[in-house]
Amino acid sequence: MGRTLVSQFLNLSNACPRFTSYGTSPKLQRRLPMIDKNYLPVVGSVNSHRCYCSVSTPEPAVSETSSTSVKKRIVSGVQPTGSIHLGNYLGAIKNWVSLQDKCETLFFIVDLHAITLPYDVQQLSKATRDTAALYLACGIDTSKCYIQAVYISQITLPYDVQQLSKATRDTAALYLACGIDTSKASVFVQSHVRAHVELMWLLSSATPIGWLNRMIQFKEKSRKAGDENVGVALLTYPVLMASDILLYQSDLVPVGEDQKQHLELTRELAERVNHLYGGRKWKKLGGRGGSIFKVPEPLIPPAGARVMSLTDGLSKMSKSAPSDQSRINLLDSKDAIANKIKRCKTDSFPGLEFDNADRPECNNLLSIYQIITNKTKEEVAQEVQDMNWGNFKPVLTDALIDHLEPIQTRYEEIISDTGYLDQVLAEGASKASDIADKTVSNVYQAMGFLRR
Repeated sequence: MGRTLVSQFLNLSNACPRFTSYGTSPKLQRRLPMIDKNYLPVVGSVNSHRCYCSVSTPEPAVSETSSTSVKKRIVSGVQPTGSIHLGNYLGAIKNWVSLQDKCETLFFIVDLHAITLPYDVQQLSKATRDTAALYLACGIDTSKCYIQAVYISQITLPYDVQQLSKATRDTAALYLACGIDTSKASVFVQSHVRAHVELMWLLSSATPIGWLNRMIQFKEKSRKAGDENVGVALLTYPVLMASDILLYQSDLVPVGEDQKQHLELTRELAERVNHLYGGRKWKKLGGRGGSIFKVPEPLIPPAGARVMSLTDGLSKMSKSAPSDQSRINLLDSKDAIANKIKRCKTDSFPGLEFDNADRPECNNLLSIYQIITNKTKEEVAQEVQDMNWGNFKPVLTDALIDHLEPIQTRYEEIISDTGYLDQVLAEGASKASDIADKTVSNVYQAMGFLRR
């Protein structure tokens, strides 16, 4: 009886993970030892965004290796369209620089995602290369990381064909300029690794259309763009994102609040494919058996995870905001930075302070200053205790200019040497393909395809 109940629960939980919970009541825990331990599921952590419990079989997703000798793998990325700004840098790229020494890392320039909205075809290639250069200038080490320029998913809505290539190159250059080190990381363009599109198609066959229809970002973007400008790619955008993550058997994914729902779908999709095609079914086809995909966990960066707009302290700093005044771009001139800080929104309260809900702009500007100066909250609070906005804005301006100037200098060096940058991207794509092709091959086998 016990085996039958557990078997039925496993079937239900894998088919409908978001409607399933696995209790931890004392009664259940006392009964568990009565069931063969090899038949029990492994219960994962509860997702805080939508409370559900992921269940997977105890079979390993990859060949069994001592966890002490294997670094966790992290995947993340930034689109090449629009200017990479302070929010991208402090919320993502700066954290990547520290993660590259602790984990195996893959950092993306998401060029395939870049065509989900209108874009400049002439600029996409350049923007991708420029972004890669910024990655390197920011300190990413390509001997420790894989950096992927993911511009394919950026064409899901009408875009500027003239700009896509340029934007991709620019993004790659910025990655490097921000400190991604080629001795620690591999930088590559998403569209240069065909496995991303292959896996997306395979995953699409296992993705219920209802899962995609509930995505908040699809509803928001399609409403803004209008029905005539919305392609199927905007709806299936989360499936490509899942492909980006699952292709490399990622353990952790640095993710912002606005992407939590997409990562949640990735986790559900991994569990669904593992249930439909993995385990004994895969083994009968001559495969390894066990789970096909790892189920990744979210990694929410600490300070700087949400850098807010300079014109509205309640809105996130964004590439898509219509006003350039709302953000500090990494390549802004000294005069532009000074002008934006001088004109940024503040308040009329006396003094300066952190964490006052009535003063979102004050908290945002102080947090930016804290992060770029590597000071603690207490140190910043002590420094500004006798300041007003007129005193503080010049201090913040100087700190931003001093912090970004080395990145801008390094970026100009990288972007001017197209031969070097293209070589970095080619070598990165080759290394990434070695990993990606193994995953896709396993999926083809598990799904029953005849392979040549």
